[in-house]
Amino acid sequence: MDSRRKFLRNSFLLAGSAALPAPSLLAGEGPSSAPDQDIELQNDFKNTYVKNVFVTENEFRNAQPNLVPAPSFAQAKEMLPLPNWKGNQAAIDMYWKAWEIAFKNIKDPAPKSGFIASYIDTAYNGNIFMWDSTFITMFARYGTRAYPFQQTLDNFYGKQHPDGFICREIWGLTGKDCFHRYDPTSTGPNLIPWSELEYYRQFGDIQRLHKIFPVLCAYYQWLRLNRTWKDGSYWSSGWGTGMDNQPRVHKEYNPIFSHGHMTWLDTCLQQLYIGKILVEFGFYVERWQEIEDIESETKFLKKWIRENLWDSKTSFFYDRYADGSIGNFKSVGAYWALWADILEPDELKKFTAHLTDTQTFARKHPIPSMPANHEKYQPDGRYWQGGVWAPTNYMVIAGLRQNNLHTLAFDLAKKHHQQVLQVFKDTGTFWEYYAPETTSPGLLARPDFIGWTGLVPISILFEGIFGIRSSIQTNTINWDVRLTEEHGIDRYPIGKEGILSLQAAARTSEKQKPSLTIQSNLPLKLKLSWAGGSDTIDIKPGMNKI
Repeated sequence: MDSRRKFLRNSFLLAGSAALPAPSLLAGEGPSSAPDQDIELQNDFKNTYVKNVFVTENEFRNAQPNLVPAPSFAQAKEMLPLPNWKGNQAAIDMYWKAWEIAFKNIKDPAPKSGFIASYIDTAYNGNIFMWDSTFITMFARYGTRAYPFQQTLDNFYGKQHPDGFICREIWGLTGKDCFHRYDPTSTGPNLIPWSELEYYRQFGDIQRLHKIFPVLCAYYQWLRLNRTWKDGSYWSSGWGTGMDNQPRVHKEYNPIFSHGHMTWLDTCLQQLYIGKILVEFGFYVERWQEIEDIESETKFLKKWIRENLWDSKTSFFYDRYADGSIGNFKSVGAYWALWADILEPDELKKFTAHLTDTQTFARKHPIPSMPANHEKYQPDGRYWQGGVWAPTNYMVIAGLRQNNLHTLAFDLAKKHHQQVLQVFKDTGTFWEYYAPETTSPGLLARPDFIGWTGLVPISILFEGIFGIRSSIQTNTINWDVRLTEEHGIDRYPIGKEGILSLQAAARTSEKQKPSLTIQSNLPLKLKLSWAGGSDTIDIKPGMNKI
């Protein structure tokens, strides 16, 4: 390691940044003793648990290990979705490389870890991470027919505490929590239900939904009891939000470890969105009456966020300080509001206009984690001080589509994908995050990061660029066709047995109605849109020419 990199690395460590692991992690070490079987006796502390009734239903806590051997990549490749994009073979090559690395990262639990399932590794330090695993499973669900990647999340469910707490990072070797549950950095972000919702929409696994429902409700309730101020707003920390070193708290507080006596806007927005998901799950499993408290809180949070975190003058959401004043730091985390249904149409237009502002988020590689006109913005990214990250970009792009802002979503998806593709061409691999001002990895970013960067070559390609989304609940395929080149996907999975071939012919312009060929083994409804119009079409089993 040259002297400059050594200096930068030590600077991160001295600052306490999550950007690099502590020395023991670098050596691959964790706590030396094996974990106790009972989570209540995991640490040498008195038992202060107030038990959550939902946890008594958690079947994962006492489950026997479910070890599923990983197929070779060659075997898996015959079952994975098969994309094509005329004239863009490099993008297809990048797609397959992502899956190749993903299958290499499948692990069986360490013998004394107490984990209950084989899983796809975070590709960071040997531990499993809550929010990394959430986003990994968001792209890995497309490979479900080749491997049950969703069971990665079962290891978090199996480690739930009696009061509902789940640690955000768990030692890979021992299965012990990396943090005490009352540490301000111990957990978050609460996003696992989003992954489970996408999985359910894709495959309709109602049995899994019944199993995970009490786990997710208990964790949500733990956060409400232990991560709120008396006004009902939520707090977190740099590590707790996952955006380690953003300059959000006042200078007397540590930006990574401290809650700063502050209301954290992204945590509030996430809890609003996740609460809505849990209520939706409650209807599916016919248990919504048991979580009326969560439904009530979503209504409260929507009103509270609107009144206290939205600034109409700048059309942006900000953190709120202990004295009641609102901040002025524009974090990419504010765009969780795209999932909260909290803005009027004109406000949404102004809010999303920041994404096209070259002074803030519209950089060479969009979308930086903080605006370019901030004094601490770093052209090399410096982790969350400007770095471009696959999970937050995916959140924004998918959120724009959620709000029918398809043109902006497509433009950002294509630019993001092109930048990652060029770095892939230059380096042959994927990176933990990327620099916003150059076509290069971020400073000290980890290579072979599949890892959440698998979102770009897989999910961003399918959903953001091809514009294909599906829901087995409603038996629909939503296809927003923006490309003019020939493109499509074979072996696209939907439902338990559904398999589709979705092909679009080349067009002379974006406004020309697409000519499609869809082969399906089950009846579906196609909701087609393009720059020149929209249509709804019944898809019958067999070959369909549209």
